[in-house]
Amino acid sequence: MPSKLCFCVSLCGLIAFSPLVAAQEAKDPGQDTAGIWSFVLENDLFYDTDRRYTNGVRLTYLTPKGDEPPWLRDLALQLPMFNAQSDIRIEYALGQSMYTATNKLLRDPPANDRPYAGWLYGSVGVVARTGPVLDQASLSLGVVGPASLAHETQDFVHRIVNSPLAEGWDTQLKNEPTVQFTYQRSWQSPELELPWDFGIDATPHAGFALGNVFTYGNTGLMLRLGQNLPTDYGPLRVQPSLPGSGYFEKRGAGSIGWYLFAGVDGRAVAHNIFLDGNTFRDSRSVDKKVLVGDAQFGLAVIIDGVRFAYTYVLRTREYDGQNDDDEFGALSVSFRF
Repeated sequence: MPSKLCFCVSLCGLIAFSPLVAAQEAKDPGQDTAGIWSFVLENDLFYDTDRRYTNGVRLTYLTPKGDEPPWLRDLALQLPMFNAQSDIRIEYALGQSMYTATNKLLRDPPANDRPYAGWLYGSVGVVARTGPVLDQASLSLGVVGPASLAHETQDFVHRIVNSPLAEGWDTQLKNEPTVQFTYQRSWQSPELELPWDFGIDATPHAGFALGNVFTYGNTGLMLRLGQNLPTDYGPLRVQPSLPGSGYFEKRGAGSIGWYLFAGVDGRAVAHNIFLDGNTFRDSRSVDKKVLVGDAQFGLAVIIDGVRFAYTYVLRTREYDGQNDDDEFGALSVSFRF
């Protein structure tokens, strides 16, 4: 989706949501009684490319504190990373990711180019804050292949914006159900307070993913510098990435805060279905690189109960024969409602 269209869609959504959020905040100024809706769009056309990891969208809902299903909370408390003193919330998500070859105009891309693939999934997870520590665990069920509707979605958008269609979707990975478990822990340092309400903090993280989509271990760090820093672990992203989260707490009623952020994440990858190909059937594949890194830079603005963010992402080469790094942008909005 071209960047101008992405911006317009996002702006229209923000304008539509803002009155609803303001009304909710007026009715309920408490910080823990609102659910949090988040939407993130990642796309490489922000940087005038349309290849490899070309688009990812994710919509999530984080329940208010104390509004999670009792059975799900009881189940979460059986896990060693959660305890009864944690601020536990349940996160529901829907997402879709799509990948194309480097040259999308070829009907039969070279065998050493990234395979076409799409992933459609739903997930349920637990997000728990215990003091400065944020734990996120999620289980996703979905499908890779034509049933993901990535081909149809991309064609629909490209026809609307009069962009050339990708011609190689007939070579995409075959249908395969997916099961994916992901866990991340983030530790937020105490804020170093600076003059004029400025502050700076650091949030290291570590985690892992297990499943037939991704299997990896990862670790990294994010730095924030801004004014009226909220309780916040970075804008939401699409997996795999720096963790981020829909979870945030505003500084106070009527407050406006913002921060610049920069982060890195390194992954040791044992399995990536979008490079290794289908698990149980023959399909296209490439030789993946085991070590992959992301660097990100961005800006987040928090106005009352709404967080807007833009992230620039640079991802190192993921497979042998890839001739340059990937870069893409991520627009996200999270709002308490």
